Amino acid sequence: MKYTQLGRTGLKVSRLVLGTMNFGPQTNESDSHALMDAALEAGVNFFDTANVYGWGENKGRTEEILGTWFAQGGDRRDKVVLATKVYGNMGADGEAWPNHDKLSALNIRRAVDASLKRLQTDHIDLYQFHHVDRDTPIDEIWQAVDVLIQQGKILYAGSSNFSGYKIAQANERAARRGSYGLVSEQCIYNLMERGAEMEVIPAAQEYGLGVIPWSPLHGGLLGGAIRKEREGGGARSTSGRSGDALADPKVRAQIQAYEDLLEKHGLEPGEAGLAWLLTRPGVTGPISGPRTREQLDSALRAVELELSDEVLTALDEIFPGPGPSPENFAW
Repeated sequence: MKYTQLGRTGLKVSRLVLGTMNFGPQTNESDSHALMDAALEAGVNFFDTANVYGWGENKGRTEEILGTWFAQGGDRRDKVVLATKVYGNMGADGEAWPNHDKLSALNIRRAVDASLKRLQTDHIDLYQFHHVDRDTPIDEIWQAVDVLIQQGKILYAGSSNFSGYKIAQANERAARRGSYGLVSEQCIYNLMERGAEMEVIPAAQEYGLGVIPWSPLHGGLLGGAIRKEREGGGARSTSGRSGDALADPKVRAQIQAYEDLLEKHGLEPGEAGLAWLLTRPGVTGPISGPRTREQLDSALRAVELELSDEVLTALDEIFPGPGPSPENFAW
């Protein structure tokens, strides 16, 4: 396994992040434990979750699964850099209650204690804001975070789904307070969705945030979707976020060109999609959310995969980036 620093922190984290969103809803507890054991054995030390994972009436279930795994001992907790998130309403669907969501000081205090209990740990290494809170003053958020750091309940704060402007705003206000500020940004970033290159990643680099891409294979579309479709499998490739993407002739042509290129060079699509992200400036490591050991092994191979200049150039031609701002929108 390869490691890197998480943003401007002293933390060393694996260049593959184990995503746990499927633990509970799609992967049962014992299989989830087996995947975490396998990931840790392979050197993955960066695990990502969120308080709302489990969804619906089972919100919090994913954190509970991690907690029962940590409770098995064997230095599991000591070896893992644990990241979770706060923002979403933790009430059962249809039973949302005021002050049970977003980033008010009250909810942050309540949410972190609940996460610690579910995770069966005394601290969270990286506490991430799952979404921008447009209602709560930034100074209030940092005041709450500083208290948690002083109490030893969290070590660092990170953002998720922030714009470049919000990253800058948050860290400038943190600096005025003498707070450490954000150390990471978790954003959607992959070959098909490169909008983060315009302002999010430059802002992250300027302020010393590590970039943690989610949906690195764009809901399965970059994991060999057309090949799986042809073979009668890969239901995930055309479901969820991706929806009817392959029904769009332009998208289908892109994916076909992508798969043809990788077949020509003897590369697996899913591995190449992850490996491409590891070549991108500012990226700490992509989040891989395996549901099976086969998917985990594929993600692990991606960390060791070196894409040639020829392949990288061809990928840029198939999936061109947005270019820098303001050129990409001003003229």
